[in-house]
Amino acid sequence: MASRVQSSIQNSLRFLSSSSSPDFQIFLKCRPLRPSRNPRSRTAIYCTCSNAAEPFVLTTPLYYVNAPPHMGSAYTTIAADATARFQRLLGKKVIFITGTDEHGEKIANAAAASGSSPSEHCDSISLAYKALWRELDISYDKFIRTTDPKHENIVKEFYSKVLANGDIYRADYEGLYCVNCEEYKDEKELLDNNCCPMHLKPCVQRKEDNYFFALSKYQKKLEDVLTDNPDFVQPPFRLNEVQGWIKSGLIDFSISRSSVDWGIRVPNDSKQTIYVWFDALLGYISALAEENDQQPNLQTVISSGWPASLHLIGKDILRFHAVYWPAMLMSAGLSLPKMVFGHGFLTKDGLKMGKSLGNTLEPTDLVHRFGPDAVRYFFLKEVEFGSDGDYSEDRFINIINAHLANTIGNLLNRTLGLLKKNCQSTFAVDSIVAAEGNMFKDTVERLVYKSRTHYENLEISSACEAVLEICSAGNVYIDEKAPWSLFKQGGSAFETAAKDLVIVLEAIRIVAIVLSPITPSLSSRIYTQLGFSEDQFNGVTWSDTRWGGLKQGHVTAEPKPVFVRIELLTEENNVGGEFQKANKKIERQKTRKVVEA
Repeated sequence: MASRVQSSIQNSLRFLSSSSSPDFQIFLKCRPLRPSRNPRSRTAIYCTCSNAAEPFVLTTPLYYVNAPPHMGSAYTTIAADATARFQRLLGKKVIFITGTDEHGEKIANAAAASGSSPSEHCDSISLAYKALWRELDISYDKFIRTTDPKHENIVKEFYSKVLANGDIYRADYEGLYCVNCEEYKDEKELLDNNCCPMHLKPCVQRKEDNYFFALSKYQKKLEDVLTDNPDFVQPPFRLNEVQGWIKSGLIDFSISRSSVDWGIRVPNDSKQTIYVWFDALLGYISALAEENDQQPNLQTVISSGWPASLHLIGKDILRFHAVYWPAMLMSAGLSLPKMVFGHGFLTKDGLKMGKSLGNTLEPTDLVHRFGPDAVRYFFLKEVEFGSDGDYSEDRFINIINAHLANTIGNLLNRTLGLLKKNCQSTFAVDSIVAAEGNMFKDTVERLVYKSRTHYENLEISSACEAVLEICSAGNVYIDEKAPWSLFKQGGSAFETAAKDLVIVLEAIRIVAIVLSPITPSLSSRIYTQLGFSEDQFNGVTWSDTRWGGLKQGHVTAEPKPVFVRIELLTEENNVGGEFQKANKKIERQKTRKVVEA
């Protein structure tokens, strides 16, 4: 399966760079770049040519605010952020959209349960998302809330366009409804006792007088979209799911609720509110409205960046994004997004996470204990993007220590230590001169090219692996060259050793750039250790991965660890402040504490 996924994703990203998508070609043709004015986009550099107005628009789902953010939401957003940062490194103008979905019955129920109004509840949870994104170094450009009046304007205008196209009608509907999904279910997709397969809760029988969207009208058009452009839904096994749904026959779906008060009122019928998904999907478009535009319209927001280059979503909401959403857009006469990518679920210790099992994974807790770089790296490196992935704390600690603290951090620290001891922290020669005819340089260049290809194909785990290969090769190189011995010999051996240090540190400089979409803070610390300023790091682009960034006479910073190592501490059983004496000492795990590597 992995080989099929890789092949298809390569084709998928070729779609983004094909003649139908001039965005990617712009980068290939353009060299003049200028820094972004957006303070969130710390590495944002983009083209100044006439076609640069076509941005790379990337979205996460708008997260439902019935509860605080969880690790699944964080995973999608971390992956989206890594993709956005990579595209900025390439010189693209990126619009990275995230936000919160704040209407619907489930929100009203959650607010009532907490003793607050829906508006107060939404404000609180939305702030929690923003706070977590700050802690995870998420560099979003737009944060849209569906309770924003500007969003409501867009939703009502879009609804009116679909209505004018003859695709909305009124009818009675009776069926089994999942409150958690906010969706009527087909009996054949339910479990025993009419339980929702996603939430494992019984669906309730409901009969409503609602407005419906004529989804069935778009059956053939959707089939043609997927046939003509199989890269529209990725990975390929997700495409197969969507094609199966469509081939089984599309049924018109309700786009209003008469029983739900917390929502946007249907134009011309104040007794009904617009269905939460019909509302929320339009956040991808309303988010493009300019900050100072208080009454945006569809035409102006569409011209600001639509269609989206990439929707990143969890597989549980694939139907809404790959069936309902494109049909809605076709009805309104708008372009479809270029790609919908549905990733897998996360489990913990091999089990599905849930409050009932007591095994939930709180992202805020993880960040506070281990830092954003560790959290970002583990989930992007250890979970093949698109497939399901598992978290266990032991594995998390082992991976982070082995990769970030040892393979990368220790290589930098010991090489800088040798440079300080023998060369006064000063490069004796340019890195280009030092590496003339050196095969290690060739290895680094090959792996940098490999990592770029992986990033372009959304193979984020493989991009991380290419970086690790560079650092592993660097550790082998310095061990084989043994510069500490050459320095003692003096003369030409001393000069050779000095060159070897420059070569290894140049490779680490390049690693800092290549890894920056994954671990932005760690990469910044590496660059600072190499003697560069924060502004210099913030201004790097992918072109700076070319060999030759370190110059003769450049002075590095005082060597110190760039990443903290996670240690498992134990202590003897302590009673009343004194260690209890016994024939057999009892050691138990007290805490997991982060100490310097």
